[in-house]
Amino acid sequence: MTPYYAVIFTSLRKGNHPEYNRMAQLMENLAQQQPGYKHHESAREEIGITVSYWDSLEAISQWKQQLDHQMAQRLGKSDWYEWYHVRICKVEREYSFGK
Repeated sequence: MTPYYAVIFTSLRKGNHPEYNRMAQLMENLAQQQPGYKHHESAREEIGITVSYWDSLEAISQWKQQLDHQMAQRLGKSDWYEWYHVRICKVEREYSFGK
């Protein structure tokens, strides 16, 4: 297995904003079009977590610089989140179980 990277985004939202859901869908669609994007997983209860997987640190950096993504980041800080935290990790090994 070739190592790859995970971006772990955890957050607490300020409330329920209809425009947030539209922007989240747009970001999901745009991320999937970015070079180096592999896939993502997400869940939300009180705290949300999204983990996106990327081929390289360069691909992550390019996604961070994408103009629509930058706009979403600004809106997240000003309107949508009480807080968020981003972690970038190198995945060197993986295994799974499923029936």
